[in-house]
Amino acid sequence: MTDNISHNRPKVFTLLELTQSIQRAFQQWYSGAYWIRAEMNKLNHYKYSGHCYPDLLERQDGKVVAQIRATLWETDYRRINASFLQILKEPLKDGINILFLAKVAFSPLHGLSLSIIDIDPAYTLGDLEREKIETINRLKAEGIFDQNKSLELAPLPQRIAVISVETSKGLADFRKILDGNPDKFRFFMMLFPALLQGDKSPDSIMMQLARIRRVTGYFDAVAIVRGGGGEVGLASYNNYQLARTIATFPLPVFTGIGHSTNETVVEMVAHTNAITPTELADFLLGKFRNFAEPVNEARQKLSRLSFQLIGYERQQLLEEIRYFKSVSLNHINHNKIVLSGLIQQFRHHSQNYLRESDVNIKQMIYVLKTLPVVKISQQKAELSQFISLAKKSAGNLLKEKNNELSNLEKQMQLLHPQNVLKRGYSITFYKGKSVISTENLKTSEEIETILFSGKITSKISKIVKTGNHE
Repeated sequence: MTDNISHNRPKVFTLLELTQSIQRAFQQWYSGAYWIRAEMNKLNHYKYSGHCYPDLLERQDGKVVAQIRATLWETDYRRINASFLQILKEPLKDGINILFLAKVAFSPLHGLSLSIIDIDPAYTLGDLEREKIETINRLKAEGIFDQNKSLELAPLPQRIAVISVETSKGLADFRKILDGNPDKFRFFMMLFPALLQGDKSPDSIMMQLARIRRVTGYFDAVAIVRGGGGEVGLASYNNYQLARTIATFPLPVFTGIGHSTNETVVEMVAHTNAITPTELADFLLGKFRNFAEPVNEARQKLSRLSFQLIGYERQQLLEEIRYFKSVSLNHINHNKIVLSGLIQQFRHHSQNYLRESDVNIKQMIYVLKTLPVVKISQQKAELSQFISLAKKSAGNLLKEKNNELSNLEKQMQLLHPQNVLKRGYSITFYKGKSVISTENLKTSEEIETILFSGKITSKISKIVKTGNHE
């Protein structure tokens, strides 16, 4: 009974024996190295040791169908990472598809794993390029690839929402050029800080764009500026969601992310793309200079024409003043001559009258000497009346002439152009000469009307002749 039980007992292996057996089988059947395609879900780089322990997997229809752990030693990692930076302008990182050379390894202690020997950056580059092309084709198929480019930019884009890293050198250069421009153009810039490099940068940028979208009325444009990083980390700018957000953004989006080759999708769909933040700042200043130059020219021209017009009008006014003075002086001189003649005439008549009166008095004295005393008294009375009458006549004549002189002076004042204009009259000039007849006037030509306060320039639309005036 005991012998039968002992004879039928199965062979028992220790765990080490079993795993060592598996290890020998793997060494026998998987002795070479294999090129394998997979997604590097996590790089798992340990800075202290320099080694990496990537998590590799394969997806089908969005589901993980295979997964394995791998090892990438420090010397191989540095070599492969340098190759990626040189060819892809991107470091070895999480979430990329790779084509790698590896050996299958099985350890009794650590289990099954792959030991990575090399990674082909050209395969990953092609994969990234495929993502870029797919993003471009998808945006074009949706009809939004050029949507942001078609937005009308403000003539003077002065209010800028800036998406950047707060400590970015590119941001500092951008601000320095705009704030320190020699023409003293003023810009309002508000920073919306975001990550501009790495896998998290698309979500970070889109979050800030969502914030700006809520206050678009306060800005003329959005500027995404980045500097100092070369082309490292630019793969995120081919992200479909980020590119779509920028393409459909309601404000013009500017990009200046600091590289000169391999244009990303975000730069392609942006309204304006500059190689660097400095070039973007120069673009904005150029807008202001292009606007300011014709304005300055117009201001100078307006100033020059204004001075010319004022000079011309001043000359015209001086000529009118000289003409008025000449006419006034001629009129005054004429009236002075007339008045002088009247005064001489008055003196002559007065002297004749006095001489005649003197003769009459003498005659009367002679008669009085011969008449009785009563007759003398009567004649004296008559003489007194006559003398009084003579004085009164002379006074009235002087008063009358003075009144005439006053009236002449008042007429002179009334004839003064300013007083004539003040009463509602006006003076019309055609080609610099006053108009008194419609004879030489033509329709559609300009005439200038001088009023008491100001002047009017008008065009002749109709001429009505009322008759000949000589």
